[in-house]
Amino acid sequence: MTNFSVLDLAPVNEGSEAKEALQNSLNLAQQCERWGYERYWVAEHHNIPGIASAATSVVMGYLAAGTEKIRIGAGGIMLPNHAPLMIAEQFGTLASIYGDRIDLGLGRAPGTDQLTMQALRRSLTQEVGDFPRDVVELQHYLKPPQEGQKVVATPGAGTQVPLYILGSSLFGAQLAAMLGLPFAFASHFAPRAMMEAMEIYRNSFQPSEQLQHPHVILGYNVCAADTAEEADFLRSSSLQSFVNLRRGTPGKLPPPVTDFGDTLTDLEQRMLKDMSRCAAVGTVDMVEAQIRDFLAETGADELIIVCSIFDHQARLKSYQLMSEVAKRINATEQQAAAT
Repeated sequence: MTNFSVLDLAPVNEGSEAKEALQNSLNLAQQCERWGYERYWVAEHHNIPGIASAATSVVMGYLAAGTEKIRIGAGGIMLPNHAPLMIAEQFGTLASIYGDRIDLGLGRAPGTDQLTMQALRRSLTQEVGDFPRDVVELQHYLKPPQEGQKVVATPGAGTQVPLYILGSSLFGAQLAAMLGLPFAFASHFAPRAMMEAMEIYRNSFQPSEQLQHPHVILGYNVCAADTAEEADFLRSSSLQSFVNLRRGTPGKLPPPVTDFGDTLTDLEQRMLKDMSRCAAVGTVDMVEAQIRDFLAETGADELIIVCSIFDHQARLKSYQLMSEVAKRINATEQQAAAT
């Protein structure tokens, strides 16, 4: 059965502030729990006016305190920005408070620009090869302490918070396979290497204590509404935001506009067309058909859904409609498994 989850960037709308964005995230998490989503992840980004989840573990605590059952996680923590011990302590604290509901997704990108990266890390001496070592070190801190271990994450040791490797390239697929961890590919904004990355991960996967079989999570954009025209209109907010980011002018999430595509260069139109490979826009039936085709193509074990919509009520409606699609798809999968 395919899992369906939520990736929330805690969008800050034009005309509002982070407080409202975080309150909206909590409200959305509570509703998504009621609608049956598997997990709710927030992501670490810095110096981006339209994203309020920079202090990711703090936001997770806020969301976990306001929910009861849904898994709460980081999608993800950009580990090069942090000492592994500190992340083990933060997530060990979350697990100590909220039990086995906490996920820890790990990425090696900075989640920001070069100047902000230097402000975060104070130096830029780390190399790509440091990331696998940091992941293994973090795993070590989350396991039960060994006899004579000098540095123990407290809280953290023995919590064994499940780890997930995030990526948008082949590197993450190789690492996740080698360590026997679930792999989450950022196909919602960088789909080009998706199929090759999944193939490498599945073919190279080594079972581990955490995971016996490969588990692929794919990022997927959804904008669902009562009509196709409304969905296209609402979708323009996230497209504007993405194009602004690529232009080097990130800002708060803008309100939707009509005919946004007419304002774009040929290169920008091709970029958005590439993204549309991992997006479903329209009515419930239209979204269902697009997702069924995508699952048939990829065989993904889980989709993590992104709905970046300016109006909060419309965003809630999109996730609610998407939950209906998920139930339809899972009902079909259950029927197929029973025959």
